[in-house]
Amino acid sequence: MAANIPPCGLDASSLGYSLLLAARVLVLVHAGKSLNEAFSLLAGEPDAARAAARDAIYGTLRSHGRGEFILGRLMKQPLTHAETQALLLAALYRLETRLEAAPMVVDQAVAAAGELTNGALKGVVNGVLRNFLRQRERLLTELRQDDVAYFQHPAWWLSRLRRAYPEDWQGIVAADNGPPPMTLRVNARRISVDDYLGKLQAAGIVAKPAGAVGLMLETPQPVNRLPGFTEGWVSVQDAGAQRAAELLDPAAGERILDACAAPGGKAAHLLERAEADLLALDIDAARMLRVENNLKRLGLTAGMRVADCLAVERWWDGRRFDAILADVPCSASGVARRHPDIKALRRESDIRRLAHAQAAILDALWPTLKSGGRLLYATCSVFVEENAAQTDAFLARWTDARRIAQERCLPNRENDGFYYALLRKT
Repeated sequence: MAANIPPCGLDASSLGYSLLLAARVLVLVHAGKSLNEAFSLLAGEPDAARAAARDAIYGTLRSHGRGEFILGRLMKQPLTHAETQALLLAALYRLETRLEAAPMVVDQAVAAAGELTNGALKGVVNGVLRNFLRQRERLLTELRQDDVAYFQHPAWWLSRLRRAYPEDWQGIVAADNGPPPMTLRVNARRISVDDYLGKLQAAGIVAKPAGAVGLMLETPQPVNRLPGFTEGWVSVQDAGAQRAAELLDPAAGERILDACAAPGGKAAHLLERAEADLLALDIDAARMLRVENNLKRLGLTAGMRVADCLAVERWWDGRRFDAILADVPCSASGVARRHPDIKALRRESDIRRLAHAQAAILDALWPTLKSGGRLLYATCSVFVEENAAQTDAFLARWTDARRIAQERCLPNRENDGFYYALLRKT
């Protein structure tokens, strides 16, 4: 049992134990921690308990607003004990997705509640969950009248999607609320796509082509099951994310900057496509270590600097780049299904703040680009302010810039949401 989880009477292999773990992680997220930070609480837990807890956590966060709506109908006032409130949300998710196991879910949730507040709220947990099962049909009918609960997104987020994508917003929402696909990027320096597909088939893993060097798995797999993963034959990367290297289209010998490189997937793809002189830059030393490890596994080399791309004088040697990838910090609204904590943590006010940061990055990097060079502006956002409006404003500020290509990928069954604008310096 992990040292940071207080000892309890629950068996570590039980559903109750995984629900308790899930509740404690959810409390951290609702307090403002990112999911990656909060998951550190699960370090050292048994694999099965950790996997079950993660399933409950992801599902609960993806169904943003749904559990809260149901609890609001079943309780006269919200619980002031955060862990018990989070336990109820996780248990409701399990009941909605495992209705056939309802008695066991209720029993285990009550057992988990026994480990909180000296068991004082066991009766509340039992009563709320049993009332949900009795009133389920009525509650689900009422839920359809509440946009946040039904579409499982914050109201401001839904409003922006409706305005920007009147024909597509419901498809975006549906994609956000489900699990993401698992797509691989074949390292063409090591093996062909067809040969690797054959390796997958021999291992009993079903996949289909996705893009130029991508393969989408029918069922997600742990990377240790992927043939040749350790040897660098393949990486995990969404099909939409793979478009970055394809659009920037590096050539051998070019001097290229990846300005916000971590965790290194796009930098690696650029180097798999061409033997370029690439500088990978990131402000976070720990994340830069991930870039280094990814490139090492793939047998690729690049220059690496830990630096803020805005502080150009601290990292630039004065030699201009042939190409720049500016994969800027953004709202990550296009990858909410992979990072469902975004629904809980992101605020509408963040969009303007992020847009200012993105503009500053573009303005800082543009002078380091050669005349005739190209810069690919990239986000994993679906919000217009971070995408086309951002590059429109940039073109108005810089008269030597031309947008020669633009691509919008909306979240769907096959890819996450991305925006790309390829700019050329005239």
